[in-house]
Amino acid sequence: MWGEDRLTALADAALTIGGDVEAVLSRTDSALTRFAGSRIHQNTSRLDGEARIRVVLDGRVGVVATNDLSYDGLHAAADKAREIAALTPADPHFPGLTPAGQPYGRTAGPDEETLGCPPQRRAELVAAALAELPAEVDAAGTMETSVQERAIVTSTGIRVYAAGTRATASVLAQGATSSGWAEAGATAIGGLDCAALGRRAGEKVLLGASPREMPAGSYPVVLESGATTNIVQWLGWLAFPGRAYNEERSALSGRLGEQVCSPLVTIVDDPLSPLLPGTPFDPEGTATRRTSLIEAGVAVGVAHDRATGAVAGTGSTGNAMPAPNSMGGLPTHLLMNAGGATMDELVAGLDRGLYVTRFHYTNVVHPVSTSITGMTRDGTFLVEDGRIVGGVRNLRFTQSCLAALAGCEAVGADVELATDLFYGAALAPAVRLSSFTFTSTTAY
Repeated sequence: MWGEDRLTALADAALTIGGDVEAVLSRTDSALTRFAGSRIHQNTSRLDGEARIRVVLDGRVGVVATNDLSYDGLHAAADKAREIAALTPADPHFPGLTPAGQPYGRTAGPDEETLGCPPQRRAELVAAALAELPAEVDAAGTMETSVQERAIVTSTGIRVYAAGTRATASVLAQGATSSGWAEAGATAIGGLDCAALGRRAGEKVLLGASPREMPAGSYPVVLESGATTNIVQWLGWLAFPGRAYNEERSALSGRLGEQVCSPLVTIVDDPLSPLLPGTPFDPEGTATRRTSLIEAGVAVGVAHDRATGAVAGTGSTGNAMPAPNSMGGLPTHLLMNAGGATMDELVAGLDRGLYVTRFHYTNVVHPVSTSITGMTRDGTFLVEDGRIVGGVRNLRFTQSCLAALAGCEAVGADVELATDLFYGAALAPAVRLSSFTFTSTTAY
């Protein structure tokens, strides 16, 4: 880590050009261990840094990004950003740079064990997962540790810094006719139980052997935490962005205050949660906070940056993305509240339905209806009379996220951190849904 003093002092280089300037610096140091065929085959490390310099001239905005984190590099980027601003039409919706003086919350900061994690430690965790696999089952997957630090310095007087760590692991177990998946993430490597991941993935292989074919149709389902989290993340893209809401392209446009999900569903954005790797400020320097999005099934809010918040009359919710940004505010630290049901209790509530471990290759079909498509993967099972009776071949689905959560009948206590889908992190529990639409079958 470079630390607060070095990063903020470096950002000062951009401010030497004078005028309205914002410098956002970030650095990520990550290390990844990959394994396949139940053997480690690759260790990689990646150190990357970026500076985004925004210059404002009478409402005209120029932005330049650079990987040259040197005094001369940042000064040159600021000069180029000012040239761009001089040639750019004024933005009538730009509210100006964030003023100083706001209080900031606190996050946990970097975990020392994760920060200094050697490849041998990651290999030990991989070995712990592989040791739990049944005979004749191989596995592939990853074990990654990373630290990210960010600093923002502006001509308005903002001078802030934060750093945090993350550890993630995944196990894909493969048998002769079936596969199983398990993953986990935490803000510290000590929060990972890789032996449990190997055990879960291996059990799914045995349970799903010789899968039967199920016809397409609508079924009640139990979704594991990873599948639910995928749905919540898509809502982050399709329902909660402030610009889409303002422009009536969001499923929640004009619907705040309405019941849009089951009363069992509460979703918030909370970069300050100890469960998620977050920062006390967004890329505009606005203080982050817990923002309610759906409370007991009722739509209560969306995510705004300074520009979309000004249009909406609400102000920023601390959800800006790095400039230039066409999305407006995005919730990048989503949390769906857990319930109290065990996995056995969730399954026991199904007379006949499907149990889904995770979704694969999901994509959007219709943004306003929050409809997505994808397929099940690595552990899809038939449930009869409240118990899992065997594996089924994977199915493709097309389903509205909000409609699925409107049929939420029970919420589990088990959650797992997801850090994929292009941004941020999310955490959601397992759920039982009254209906989920599967549109076609597969051959595996």
